[in-house]
Amino acid sequence: MERLDARRAVEAAARDSYGRLIAFLAARSRDVCAAEDALADAFASALETWPRNGVPDKPEAWLLTAARHRMTDARRHARVRSQAVPALLMIADEASTMTDSDVSFPDERLKLLFVCAHPAIEATAQTPLMLQTLLGLDAARIGSALLVQPAAMGQRLARAKRKIRDAGIAFEIPTARELPVRLEAVLEAIYAAYGSGWDDVAGADPRRKGLAVEAIDLGRLLMRLMPEQPEVKGLLALMLYCESRHEARRDAAGAYVPLSEQDTAYWSRPMIDEAELLLKAAASKGRIGRFQLEAAIQSVHAQRIETGFTDWGEIALLYEGLVVHAPTIGALVGRAAAVAEARGPAVGWTLLEAICAETANSYQSYWALAAHLLSHLQRNDEASTAYGRAIGLCEDPAMREFLTRKLDALPEQSK
Repeated sequence: MERLDARRAVEAAARDSYGRLIAFLAARSRDVCAAEDALADAFASALETWPRNGVPDKPEAWLLTAARHRMTDARRHARVRSQAVPALLMIADEASTMTDSDVSFPDERLKLLFVCAHPAIEATAQTPLMLQTLLGLDAARIGSALLVQPAAMGQRLARAKRKIRDAGIAFEIPTARELPVRLEAVLEAIYAAYGSGWDDVAGADPRRKGLAVEAIDLGRLLMRLMPEQPEVKGLLALMLYCESRHEARRDAAGAYVPLSEQDTAYWSRPMIDEAELLLKAAASKGRIGRFQLEAAIQSVHAQRIETGFTDWGEIALLYEGLVVHAPTIGALVGRAAAVAEARGPAVGWTLLEAICAETANSYQSYWALAAHLLSHLQRNDEASTAYGRAIGLCEDPAMREFLTRKLDALPEQSK
């Protein structure tokens, strides 16, 4: 039992403190790779020693101290550069002080986000770098989320980390004039983190457990830093709208429940109310953007809690604006789905079919929608193929079961 309790404590520390620990270590060493290596070893050491010696009173401070010892062990960690050692000696002193007091180490997460968004780092690597360094996602997971091959993503991340270290990029919040240049990548990373946690609704993947909550926390921190930026409010509203439906996404047996069939009694009114206020405040600035439009779409869905129906015509109109601001694969698929609901499956299929095949090839939502529309058009053989692709690309067992039931419901001759 003690071993199990200790393992749970380590998992909790990793889930709740990984980003803060990495940010704190990297802020002092200026070496993201070294910080990641040190923290990984610290967690490994915790798994060995906490079951034997008990969970320390201040797990975060213990991990910081352990990270310092690992970074100064040049034999075991040849990749650690010698110039990082003095900085880590300073961290050791700070960690020891924290162990003996009630002082909490500063939350450096926003700083690390803006460091990763430095203009000197290639734009395509900024969001992935944030997802890996701050949130602990691996290259394969990030590549899957951003539709990039894992090997290519790994190379991007390695180059970006070398750039931070070798160029001595300052670990600080940029000036007010520099913030807008970096903000878009920061928003994109927070949203991608939320999406990764949202996909793991059952919390079964330890790499993504708690990511949705952490992303909302980062959104709140960012809003305190940049209260006048409407897109920051828009992003936070978007995440709150989605999170308000968390309890309704599975039935009592754990089966997947699509949005249109969810019981609104399980939606969180306080989250929806907060999101509405944020979206209204963002709209008052008169500077519309991607995240405000996505939040507005979710606001229309949220109105079902009062009206009992969904205004698909309004949602389709909002998607038209969204694809102008941000013609992402997600926006294009979402528009096709909304138009299909508002104007019929044939019109929706025309829009879906126009999406670049190469882009859509590995996008699970595209194939799930294609299967749904084709089945309604009674093109059952094609629907069967599309369901097969959607099921093959789906990582969520409950979603796979839902799609499999849809496939099984097709007429026998189409399978």
